[in-house]
Amino acid sequence: MLVALIAKDKPGALETRMASREAHLAYVRETGVVQQAGPFLDADGAMCGSLLILEVESLAAAEAWAADDPYCKAGIFASVELMPWKRVIGE
Repeated sequence: MLVALIAKDKPGALETRMASREAHLAYVRETGVVQQAGPFLDADGAMCGSLLILEVESLAAAEAWAADDPYCKAGIFASVELMPWKRVIGE
């Protein structure tokens, strides 16, 4: 199943995000469940959140993946929402 992970950073989390970025990207590569991903940007073009499309067996698997993400472990997110998602356009 596909699950959209929509996360918004806490105010002032950019420095922590940048310090955790390499670990986050390594986790994305190593786990192999991320189909698409990228940061949300604020008005100044700075990263302020994340959108990832996960391909997992269940919503519980998506929850577990999100909990183990180095960004989550670093405490940068103010909110994380997981929603089942259906691809209509794109591969």
